[in-house]
Amino acid sequence: MLAEKTNTTTPPDWQQLCEPVQPFLDEVTGQLQAEVETFDPQIATFVQYALGSQGKQLRPLLVALSGRASGGLNAEHARAAVIVEMIHLATLVHDDVVDGAEVRRSRPTLAANWGNKVSVLAGDCLFAEALQLAANMPTQSVCGLVARAAKAVCTGEIRQTLQRGNFQLQQAEYFELVGMKTAELFALACALGARLASAKPAAETALREYGEQLGTAYQIYDDCVDVFGAEAIAGKTLGTDLATGKATLPVLLALENTDDAGRKAWLAMLKDGEAQAEAIRERLVSDDIPAACRDVVTGYISNAKAAVENLPTGREPLLALTDCLTHQLDSLDA
Repeated sequence: MLAEKTNTTTPPDWQQLCEPVQPFLDEVTGQLQAEVETFDPQIATFVQYALGSQGKQLRPLLVALSGRASGGLNAEHARAAVIVEMIHLATLVHDDVVDGAEVRRSRPTLAANWGNKVSVLAGDCLFAEALQLAANMPTQSVCGLVARAAKAVCTGEIRQTLQRGNFQLQQAEYFELVGMKTAELFALACALGARLASAKPAAETALREYGEQLGTAYQIYDDCVDVFGAEAIAGKTLGTDLATGKATLPVLLALENTDDAGRKAWLAMLKDGEAQAEAIRERLVSDDIPAACRDVVTGYISNAKAAVENLPTGREPLLALTDCLTHQLDSLDA
């Protein structure tokens, strides 16, 4: 287990959290499916398959909760959620190519079925469609927010790829890359929810900060799943970070908390990460690295809660969402 459970309260129910905005989430799903028809018939199959990787609609949920906390939802919110989700799905398609992942959402990845070339181009099409939708939004500032976020996500992915095999990576840069790759889309979802509800600047800033902190916590948790999790539970290929030489927090903490001799031993193991994956995992657990990762994630979750503590309305569902992540952290098996 990642660490001993930090609380014994009844965890929030995901369906209960989504229930107040379920019609909104259903509308987003319907609009995403309708988008398939806008693509060339010869590639619609690939787009449809990529959309099938949609999970719990976390980013659309953030749009909805932020919009409700800022005055209420309108028709533009659903379109904004579609845009964010399409960008997210495009990044998943590209990530699976870069990582050589064969399973996503308990089924073969697009790349596993049709190859890397088709997958990269399908991801590009999703990005392009999302930007086109943003350009057609009545609120012109949306396009700028979306374009900047998409650029940050792609920049973060490139920078992370260039750092593969570099276990001298500083934690500060790791957190910066997490902020660009994952937290940026969480922050975008929250900012769009607020702006499209005509929130005051202070409220939009608070919600964006909430999204950034929650997104960082979520990505660190996901990095822990890749090392300590079980594929049957995660529903996707795990161990890709070690196999591709990606320096994530568990490894960085282990390297930081050892002497020179220990560091040399670690680097020797990490050089052949795929073959040594089980040995690396066992040593990380014996060195209490899972508990150290938990502390870091918990800190970001606390920051997310603090960001919205002064919101006059709509704070409770946002806090409940952080509790969901805390519960996932508690139940992660090593």
